[in-house]
Amino acid sequence: MKKVLYTDFVKTESLIEELLDNKEIKKAITRSNLYKFWDKAAGEKFAKKSKPYSMLGGGVMIIACENAIVAQELTLRKTQLLAKFEPYLKSLKMNVKDLKFDPKKWTNT
Repeated sequence: MKKVLYTDFVKTESLIEELLDNKEIKKAITRSNLYKFWDKAAGEKFAKKSKPYSMLGGGVMIIACENAIVAQELTLRKTQLLAKFEPYLKSLKMNVKDLKFDPKKWTNT
């Protein structure tokens, strides 16, 4: 019986390095990090009733809202939210120009 040698394993470090070189994965990680700051920008009152959902082209962030009342209240505070979000955007080198609030995207998970 022939002895099998396993010498062509790939190191974990090289796999991670290869993944981090992928632009789409970098973008997803950056967005994920940005979404973590939503609670700080929205404040305690709205953090439980809204959450980032996705990003659209042109720097538009979609925020899922618990109901239409929350969406309306956040829409009225959009300028303030963008101002609070600005330091986080700069640190992540991202550009968010607008926020869209959508109660249809809300899930309770």
